[in-house]
Amino acid sequence: MSDHSRRPWLGLAVLLFPTLLMTVDLGVLWLATPALAADLGPSSTQLLWINDVYGFAVASLLVLSGNLGDRYGHRRLLLFGIAVFTLASIMAAYAPGPGVLIAARAILGAAGAAIVPATLSLISHMFTDPVRRARAIALWVTALSSGIAIGPVVSGVMLERFWWGSVFLVAVPIMLVVLAVVPLLVPRHANPQAGRLDRAGASLLLLALMPLVYAIKSLGENGFAPVTFAALAVGLAFGTLFLRRQRRAATPLLDVRLFAHRTFAAALALMFIGLAAMNGVEYLMPQYLQLVSGLPPVQAGLLMVLPALGLAAGSQLTPVLTRRVRPAYVIAAGAALAGAAFAMMAALPSDASGAVLAIGAATAMMLGLAPVTVLGTAIAAEAAPPGKAGQASSVGQTAYELGLAFGIAATGSVMAAVYRNHVQAASPAGAPADVVREAAGNLGGGLAIAERLPGELGEAMAATVRNAFASGLHAAAIISGSLAAALLALALLLLRRVAPTGARETPAAQAPVPTTAGSSGRGRSSRLLGRTGPAA
Repeated sequence: MSDHSRRPWLGLAVLLFPTLLMTVDLGVLWLATPALAADLGPSSTQLLWINDVYGFAVASLLVLSGNLGDRYGHRRLLLFGIAVFTLASIMAAYAPGPGVLIAARAILGAAGAAIVPATLSLISHMFTDPVRRARAIALWVTALSSGIAIGPVVSGVMLERFWWGSVFLVAVPIMLVVLAVVPLLVPRHANPQAGRLDRAGASLLLLALMPLVYAIKSLGENGFAPVTFAALAVGLAFGTLFLRRQRRAATPLLDVRLFAHRTFAAALALMFIGLAAMNGVEYLMPQYLQLVSGLPPVQAGLLMVLPALGLAAGSQLTPVLTRRVRPAYVIAAGAALAGAAFAMMAALPSDASGAVLAIGAATAMMLGLAPVTVLGTAIAAEAAPPGKAGQASSVGQTAYELGLAFGIAATGSVMAAVYRNHVQAASPAGAPADVVREAAGNLGGGLAIAERLPGELGEAMAATVRNAFASGLHAAAIISGSLAAALLALALLLLRRVAPTGARETPAAQAPVPTTAGSSGRGRSSRLLGRTGPAA
């Protein structure tokens, strides 16, 4: 398919919808958290699982899904993922309790793991021209990331009229339309030389990733408890066995030679850190606007459009800047801006006066962290030799999703601990012990619990809950700010030799690159980001 025709762009428009809806589904949940917490009554631990089990499921299954796409067809994998995502959305909407909602979120994550590598691999196949491909990938990244911020807008409108479960139903009719249109506009794409699926390798990979992501989750909840170390040890052991098998397998599930490219590996690490910093506080902002600033869901959702616009602007500006400025400097400058935004968040007040400052900080954060998401994704997509696009995009998105999930697990657990301790220590005299205990254990439903108390006692308890939430947000912002500082330093250290794209637009850089098993991955990645040039 020639990417000079209109057909690839029409196909891209179709592929952006499931990509966007995946993260919209995450964003709508954040604004719906107070309502579902009041209705279902989950514990703080269950509430964290409801928020981050999606990302953990995606991260655990991305590499396997990418391989399935390479072998059996990315369009087929995409259609399967869309169908499962639609059914799981209905399941989540009518969940009768926290357990069912957590299970539905896990299934949504599994479906998302099929959608992400399929859409990115299909885009890489549809756009063969490097310039048009870079533009298409930037649009894909914008859709993937913007949905998180757009979700609260949709959620706010739905929550004004319907129950909290309705926010999950928004994706259903759109996904059904996409399911019908994809076969008409998106070409088939698979690797006929991929060989048979390494089932033993797939089993080892799951046995490695599932304990590792659980260890991340347990670290956030339990600290350095024995269960955390046990899960980490099991994951590392199976991970070692997996890597050994991949080096010997005739058709490996994951070509470990991809990691031999230093720029590729560095970009994955930077993307993990950047997404962890972003997601560590982003999911708290809609709750802050509602619980602390007292805004109704619709107003809170509309305000969250501004961070989405900041992310979209940063995603589109990044390819322009990197034509003349080294990627390291672009990422570092963005990290500095994000660090300033986190400092603003760490000073947010515990009353209605903080809404404007909160949105300004969130917008600056999204603008500043956009470059690392765009550049990291582009490297992962371009580094792969022919037939390995699914693997490379899956590895890149695994880092992306693990960063998102780690951000929630790390800051969310600290947030919950600070909130709980503050409520228990600062509750007004006369508040029943069972009410204090229930409010301290319910991060999203504390205000609803405080409203049960009469008169001034209820108002004092509500003020305690607001102060506790603000204090927890301050702690989360400090953690994310530390990650932004690490991102700045590591970008300058690890990507300092990567030249601007303009310096690489030479005949040598555009010449055909060998695609043998031993060199193809490095060759294409060097063409994109691996050559050095004069400093910007």
